[in-house]
Amino acid sequence: MPRADFTFVHTLRVRWAEADMQGVVFNGHYLTYFDVGITEYFRALFDGDLARLRDTFERVYVVKATVEYHAPARFDDVLDVCVRIARFGRSSLRVLFEIHRGSEHLISGESVYVYADAGRSAPIPEPLRDRVRRFERTAPED
Repeated sequence: MPRADFTFVHTLRVRWAEADMQGVVFNGHYLTYFDVGITEYFRALFDGDLARLRDTFERVYVVKATVEYHAPARFDDVLDVCVRIARFGRSSLRVLFEIHRGSEHLISGESVYVYADAGRSAPIPEPLRDRVRRFERTAPED
């Protein structure tokens, strides 16, 4: 099961406003679920330290996002948003996402984030890399 590679899982429930008239989640909301997932991932990584969380989110920018739809989520479903950092570049992070409803794999996705300082790409600090490596069950590629 692909989910076994993920150390971090955030659970959420589909709200009425996220579904269309047939009760199916509108496709754009999956990117929001990814965003919620990466926020909670970093919150867990930093043990809830709000200053470190803010500092990180002031420095990372999405440059690519993809979503693969396997099956739809529906209103009131309880979803597990799985998140892991799969690869480090010099200044980039490749983050993988999966969304599951119970044992059913609904969505796969990927986002690439660039780490920046003063608006320019910058090397990802070694302390951040080390913290992620210790946190992840499956070590990120370099």
